[in-house]
Amino acid sequence: MDRPEEDLNFILPRYPFSLGERQNLKLWLGELHQWGFPPLSQWWTAPSEKLRGKDLRKAALAPVRERWERAREEGPLWPESRPVHRKNPVHFEEIRDDRNILGSCPVASEKTRCCNLLTLDAVFRCGFDCSYCSIQSFYSRGTVSFHGNLGQKLAALEKTLDRGKLYHIGTGQSSDSLMWGNRQTGDEPGLLEELMAFARRNPRVILELKSKSDNLGWILENRSLVPFNVVFTWSLNPEPVILHEERGTASLEKRLAAARRAADRNLPVGFHFHPMIRYGGGDDDYGALFRRVQEMFVPEEVVQISFGTLTFIRPVLKKIRSRPFSSQILRLPLEESAGKFTYPLDMKRDLFRSAYEAFRPWHGTDVFFYLCMEDPALWEPVFGRSYESNGDFEADMLSSYYGKLKKIGT
Repeated sequence: MDRPEEDLNFILPRYPFSLGERQNLKLWLGELHQWGFPPLSQWWTAPSEKLRGKDLRKAALAPVRERWERAREEGPLWPESRPVHRKNPVHFEEIRDDRNILGSCPVASEKTRCCNLLTLDAVFRCGFDCSYCSIQSFYSRGTVSFHGNLGQKLAALEKTLDRGKLYHIGTGQSSDSLMWGNRQTGDEPGLLEELMAFARRNPRVILELKSKSDNLGWILENRSLVPFNVVFTWSLNPEPVILHEERGTASLEKRLAAARRAADRNLPVGFHFHPMIRYGGGDDDYGALFRRVQEMFVPEEVVQISFGTLTFIRPVLKKIRSRPFSSQILRLPLEESAGKFTYPLDMKRDLFRSAYEAFRPWHGTDVFFYLCMEDPALWEPVFGRSYESNGDFEADMLSSYYGKLKKIGT
């Protein structure tokens, strides 16, 4: 019997809770256990026996609800000790089918300001195990799928492209873009080799490889095969977040070192501070991270900087809550917004404004700063600019990216 079930068996027989009360109790106890709180029997106090009916049930639930709410307001509290992560077994499979590998960003929405990123599913499922990642809800765990006919699929995709139009296509939405390197499937050319050839044949496609890996070996060894229109971006977070919530990924220092090696070879780089997480000491940690990036890079090398926070759809919340692991990732004051669950708007405004202000030396340069999938109302108070539509945002991003890539590539 697992701990949450033990907690439920400790309290449920005592009171005739309604179905809704039982569901709430299960959620609260499950998350408290995931956050590292002790068993219910060690801290819960039975209500007065003088109470009856609804008042009795309410009093019995109150200590659990109050502890859960207080924990959410506090935010993540990670232990100082280094966590021990069990590496999940990964199985590889080859798929050959005629499915379309180009689609829209899986979290795209008209209710948030979205860049209309197109996603290229070169690989299905990630080998990393970030606690907050949506990929875990879209694909079965344990199996990573590679196309046995990726070259054919890319060739078919090319026929659908408008040669006069700019495209922004990312490969980091269904798996990490770099962690697999140039893995081959059968007798086909390797993964990165196929992607570089695709980008080279389609110079109006901005191909973004987004990663939490430092696996740049093949890219640097084959620098001459990388065309100007490929940008390498890294998701960055302070080390406590990486250690405890981004399981299996490269450390912060390794990610920054990889980006530095790329820039040294005249490869365009970018950084996603996404998801930014509010936690005790986080202001200092993020401030140090922002300074570190500006110390290691100059604006002429960097195409973009994005900010974003945790945003969950219901299936991802359900998946995270069902996983038998220790995590602080849902220990935050979630509010529903545009059908998703995220930080309150005023908290986001303060978080993003502080982050952008930390990059003040880079204001006015051609580094493209933006918010990823956030409420349109946040843009003006954070950046002093905004867009009337997702199309306007997309057009400005495409123009900025393409101009910067051409500049770096010449």
